Order: sequence, then C-alpha cells, then structure tokens
Amino acid sequence: MIYLTRMLGKPVVDAAGDEIGIISDIAIATGEVFPRVTALAFKGPDKTPLMLSWRKYVAEFDNERIVLNAARPDLRFSYLQPDEVLLHRDLLNKQIVDTQGMKVVRVNDLKLSESRNQLRLLGAEVGARGLLRGISPALERAVERVAGLFGRTVPEDIIAWNYMDLLERDLSSVKLSVTHKRLHELHPADMADILEKLTPAQRAKVFEHLDDDQVAETISEMEDDIQADVVEDFSDQRASDILEIMDPDDAADIIGDLPYDKAEALLRLMGVKEARQVRKLLGYKEKTAGGIMTPEVTTVTEEATVQEVIEHLRGAAAENENIYYIYVVGPKRVLEGVISLRDLIVSAPDTRIADIVERELFTAGVDDDQEQVADMMSKYDLLALPVVDEAGRLLGMVTVDDALDVLDEEAAEDLALATGSAPAEVSALRGWLGRGPQWIIAWAVYGVAVAGLLRLFWDRPALFLVAAAFLPLAVRLSEEVASHALGRLIERGSDEAVGVFLRRFMVDVAAGAALGVISGLVALAVLQAMRQPIAVSSALSLSVGLTVLALAIVGAILPSVLTIGDTGRWRASSPLVTALMGAGGAMVFMSLTALLQNAFGK
Repeated sequence: MIYLTRMLGKPVVDAAGDEIGIISDIAIATGEVFPRVTALAFKGPDKTPLMLSWRKYVAEFDNERIVLNAARPDLRFSYLQPDEVLLHRDLLNKQIVDTQGMKVVRVNDLKLSESRNQLRLLGAEVGARGLLRGISPALERAVERVAGLFGRTVPEDIIAWNYMDLLERDLSSVKLSVTHKRLHELHPADMADILEKLTPAQRAKVFEHLDDDQVAETISEMEDDIQADVVEDFSDQRASDILEIMDPDDAADIIGDLPYDKAEALLRLMGVKEARQVRKLLGYKEKTAGGIMTPEVTTVTEEATVQEVIEHLRGAAAENENIYYIYVVGPKRVLEGVISLRDLIVSAPDTRIADIVERELFTAGVDDDQEQVADMMSKYDLLALPVVDEAGRLLGMVTVDDALDVLDEEAAEDLALATGSAPAEVSALRGWLGRGPQWIIAWAVYGVAVAGLLRLFWDRPALFLVAAAFLPLAVRLSEEVASHALGRLIERGSDEAVGVFLRRFMVDVAAGAALGVISGLVALAVLQAMRQPIAVSSALSLSVGLTVLALAIVGAILPSVLTIGDTGRWRASSPLVTALMGAGGAMVFMSLTALLQNAFGK
C-alpha cells in the first residue's frame, strides 16, 4: 500500500533521470466513489510550486519516488481544478466528519492503492498507526515489532472516502461523489452530536451550507448549554427565521438563555403569532410543565363529526407536528376530553365526537414539577400530556420527546450527585471547591481520631506497628462498602417495600459474615507466619473479621439512612460518603483492636 506521509518530500525524477523536485502534495478528483489521483504537486529546485497532470506525465510511483515519462523541458504545467482536493493541504492533519461513525476525527495519514495503473484514494487513517507513521516510518515499525512480542498488532483505523465530509474547506466549490454521505443527509440528532464537537467557526461553516429547516431541527437536538451560543452567532435575521421554524417551547428555551437585548431584537423580527407564543412560554417558571410544554395543540368541539375533524386535520391543523391526540374543549377552551387518532380513524365519518370522546384523562397543572410530569407520562405510556390552568382551560401539552429530555436530565443530575462530579458547565476550580470542603473536613476528622487512637497505643508500639499494616485494608473495604451502598441507592425505588429491604439486609449481612470469617482466618495465618505473639495475632485477626462484618451491616442500612422521606434522594454526595466511611472503618478497626487486645492481654 502507498501512504501520503511516506510520499511527501520524496524525489520527482524526469525521464532523463534528473531530479527536478520533491513531492509536496497530490490532488484527487472528488466526484468518484474511490477518487483517483489527478495531479502531482511538487517543488522545484528553487522551491517553486509546480503541478502536473498525473495521468499524462506519471510513469512510475511508489512510497520512495515518482518517475515521469518526459524530460523537464517537455513538461506542461497545470492548475488545480474546482472539483479537485489536495490531500496534504485539505485533508492531512485536518478535522473531518466520519459520517458513518457520527464523530469528528483528525486525519493522521491517507491510504492509497494502485488500480489499473492508476492511484486511487481508499480513505483516511485516523488511528494511532497513522500518527506514528507521520512522525517516522521507523517509529511505526518499531512499535509494531514491540506489539508483536506480546502477540498484539497495531491496527489501522481507516475511514473510507464515501464516509468522509470536509470541514475546513469551502464545501460549495467541491463536487463530491453522488454516493458520498454528506452531513446534510444525516438525521438531525446525529448532526447535532457531530456539530457539538466542533469549534464555533467550524459549526458556522457547516451551517452556511444547510437550509433553515435543517438548522432548526439540528439546533433543537443539541445540548441546552450550547443552543443559545449557536443561535447568537447567526445574524439577527437568520436567527429569527430559524426560531420561527422551531417548536415554540424549544425557541422559548433558547431565547430565555440569550442576553435581554439580543432576545428582544429576535422577538421583534419574528412573526407576530410565533413571538406571542414564545413570550407567553417565557412567563412560566423553569422546570415546570408550563416551562416545557408546547402551545401547539389540536382542539375540536364535541359537536363536530369525525369527518369534520379529519378535514380539520388536513387543513388548519396540518402545521401542528405533534398530532398525537385531539383534545375536545368547551366554552372558554375548558378541557373536556380527548380522542386518539386510532379512535378517529376506526369511527364512521358521521359519528359525533361526543360519542367517542374519552372524558377521563390525565392532566398536568402549569406549575407542576417537570420530573413529576415526565414520570406520569412514563408510567401511563402517554405520548402527550395536556397542561391546564386552575380553571381547567387547556394551555398546551408536554410531548414525549420533551419528557424523555427531562428524564435524561434528571438521571444525569442524580448520577452527578451520586458520584460527586461537578456539572459539565461548572469549571474545574468551582467543581473542586464544591467538593473540597467535604473531603477536607472528613479527612481532618479522620486524622484527629487516628491521632487519638495513637495515643491509646503509645505504650504498645509492637501492637500498633502490626495493626498499622492492616489499616489500609479497613479503609479500602470501607470505600468498597460506600460504593456498593451508593449503587444500591441508585437502583432502589423511593417506595421500596420493607420485605425487599429485609431480604437485601440479610443477604448483605450473611455475605459480610462469610467474608469476615475468611478475612480473619487469612489475617491469623499471615500474623502467625510473621511469628507474632498469639495475643496480638488473635486480637488483630478477630478485629479484621468483626470490622468486615460491621462494614457489611452499615452498607446494608446505608441506603435507607441516606434517603430523605419518600423522595428517593440522598443527603450527601459520593466523595463525602466515601470519605466518612473510610474514616469510620479505620476508627472501628483500631478501636476493636484496642478492646480485643485488652481482652486477650498485653
């Protein structure tokens, strides 16, 4: 195989055998599945950049040199064509989009292959092997030999050309293959995942080549913390056009995160209807049903017939994308019931809505917590949930996609709380400061307690020195118990039955007792092998076993201790719980050792 990095800097020799320059780049024609090399770029003796037709002048080629079929005076130089891309300039060490893997990668090398006396591009090497080869082919071979000694290989990671999309080049001037899977062909969610990894400048380049509908769908799928930044980079006119296309609830979330002056400017440029809907949504509290609902709902009266409703759906209601349910309202828009599309389709055209309406339905108040709303939709398998005010008037509905976003958000918050990790938008310094006091206080208490225990052991240095060797074991076991308890805490429900708790408690205690016996016997064997006095060995081995049992009991009841009421939340984050358990385990072990030593005698 031929690699670009191996070719660069190698000599270009004419038909007379004279070296006329060194290879600086090669060009490909982009309008093919496996693009063929169309031009050779090289630098002459005076470093003058020159370009030749590959098909017309190249006679032989490999990783070491290129031989031309004409002498220097007979060469006719050419220029880069609009549909051509230079591999070194436009691809090597550049970021590209892997549209198959849905990720942004960096090109470390380019792999080519000879086919019918032509050189064609197979794809981009984005793995470690290409990086090593780019540094030095000798380094690549050395690493490969070392890996071979351990029965391993250094695999290539090749992305085929038809799954590549360029970022750092004006895409409008490049005609890619008709089979080329381009960014604009991806699902908006996949597009959002890719664009989130790009710099603002790179995102702007991509957005230039997408229409407003595609941009609106893509931004709606992006993470909340960057949506406003993306919209703010557009001109006011384009930003307002994009926000008009978006669902009102998504547009309101973005505008709410913009500076006041920018938000007002965009609202004034938006259509009157769209701006009114967004302003109304901005008046609701965050993290409530009103804050995540969309006002775009389809409503009918119970006097209408099935045929009339279907015609309404084909006409005025066709612009509503979320027609999961049709809500039946009375005077002053008071919600009276709901009909599903299924009921509508299977009913006779002349059937009155009053005869098929379902009057018992789930609703949410405008100020209800968004997590409770999402939980209700999940529990009852609802695609949408109507939101009403105190008088029962229909204000909008929460759709299933917004409910899933809420559940994901709450799950991420719970996981961050359990692990003690700072949110993504919090800086590393603020995250450290947020957790630092917990660690400092916990370990300060631990240090003071151990210092006090040292004083107790001062007249028994032999015992203390041996016990100190087992102290890390107690701390490590305590950390494992804390981790196990927090894992149980995440798994358990807020309404866990007493029987389930007792069963888990007995299992954990039984496991702790068995592990304690084994640990104690191992400790006894180790201490006897160290030729320790029988009193010291007995005290320490029994202390180890009882410490393990005590930690198992604490771990079994810890999830219940950490929860607050019936909310299923925990009082402390993982770092604090782990630190306190570590300190507590050490204190229990040392205290038991002291007490048992007194029982067995000094």
